[in-house]
Amino acid sequence: MGCGVYLARHGETAYNHEGRFQGQQQIPLNDTGRAQAGELAERAAGYNFRALWCSPLLRARETADIVARRIGLQPVEDARLMETDAGDWTDRTFADVRGEAPELFDAFAAAQPGFAFPGGESFAQQEVRVGAALEEIERHELPALVVCHGMAIRAAFAVRGAVRFERLPNAALVPLDPLEASRAELGGGAATMPS
Repeated sequence: MGCGVYLARHGETAYNHEGRFQGQQQIPLNDTGRAQAGELAERAAGYNFRALWCSPLLRARETADIVARRIGLQPVEDARLMETDAGDWTDRTFADVRGEAPELFDAFAAAQPGFAFPGGESFAQQEVRVGAALEEIERHELPALVVCHGMAIRAAFAVRGAVRFERLPNAALVPLDPLEASRAELGGGAATMPS
């Protein structure tokens, strides 16, 4: 456990379950997501985290609060950890967008570096803000747990030069170090598309 920063994806929401873009909306966890957050909290208890950071979006904050009660840390919110702004795709289902713009949807699904949400944020823009947040987190107490989002985790690995991106389960816990991440037992539910 030599990694200084660990990333956790929030628990499941209704939007995750339905395959719908939630972007930066304040979507709560569903019952499954709350249970996943409880399981994440139990896994996190074994790491002796000294700091807990999170996105201010409701699904991440709720997950962080459940973890916080178990590990005795107060979550520190950082807006730079928020999910990508999904722009015109916000609230739309994956199937609807795929039917309307298959090539663009495929670029999103493959996490292509040049992808940008129509009317929203690009992956490159997100990487700048997530990278800045990680630099600040690493200046504080470590090891740190960062509860955020699927695409924010993609951005974190892109910033660190790890080109391969895997879809992560909701409530997965992954070390930011790419080598450690490749060997980690992530936990969480089934891998789902970030949204």
